[in-house]
Amino acid sequence: MPLAEKQTMFSPEETEECRRLATVALEEDLGDAGDLTSDVLIPAERIGAAVLVGRQPGVLAGLQAAELTFALVDPTLMFEAVSSDGSLLRPGDRLAVISGKACSILRGERTALNFLQHLSGIATLTRRYVDAVAGLSCQILDTRKTLPGWRMLAKYAVRQGGGHNHRMGLYDGILIKDNHLAALADRADPIGEAVRLAREKHGTSVPLEIEVDTLAQLEFALKAKPDIILLDNMPPSDLRQAVRRRNEVAPGVLLESSGGITLDTLRALAETGIDRISIGALTHSAPALDIGLDYLP
Repeated sequence: MPLAEKQTMFSPEETEECRRLATVALEEDLGDAGDLTSDVLIPAERIGAAVLVGRQPGVLAGLQAAELTFALVDPTLMFEAVSSDGSLLRPGDRLAVISGKACSILRGERTALNFLQHLSGIATLTRRYVDAVAGLSCQILDTRKTLPGWRMLAKYAVRQGGGHNHRMGLYDGILIKDNHLAALADRADPIGEAVRLAREKHGTSVPLEIEVDTLAQLEFALKAKPDIILLDNMPPSDLRQAVRRRNEVAPGVLLESSGGITLDTLRALAETGIDRISIGALTHSAPALDIGLDYLP
């Protein structure tokens, strides 16, 4: 089936975002002159085939991005998926076979792999964090700490790894942080005032979260009853106290931990009874997963 006719796991919005990114990436790689090496060495009419192969264990994400990249290079290329996003990979696993003009495959190779390696790296790291809290009710969430322009696809990759998405941007959720509260420092209860103003403007149409740094601030936040309270850089002992206090006075409010969290500290934080842990490293520090493209005889 020609690439343009195939359905993908991306939503329509993700597909459009991927097309935009892939177009920019191909322009960056090919410039005005194209692939000088392939144009010199390979006859334009030569037909070939290649396979995308996993080189290390991980979680696959972005197969549709690779497919779309090859389609933008040459709509006549055939892309046959052998695996699917969210799959666990072992070294040597085949992901997809691409066939058609050899020059076209070479033109799209690096850009397609860049998408696959980056997104699979995010999915793989996310799965490690998700596995670390297995058996507990705590959710693992991403943040807005993403490569500029890549946020929608990065958050897609987080979901493929079993994680959950925080707000997409500043436009679809309210998160009141210390710098926001500084603007209300002259009020008797800056936290309560901030929640009141947010509710007055938006009601319950968007999630409302507020960040606190201390258990003293937590008391004001619980009284204001936002949807979520973000407990920033709190140790497990404080988190346990926060959970007990939340259960006593505001059981409907979710508690989220964030700040300086690593795989080594994650389990102890989740065992305190908090509902969510948000981790910027999922998207800003995920190493690329090693994926290659091998030409078939």
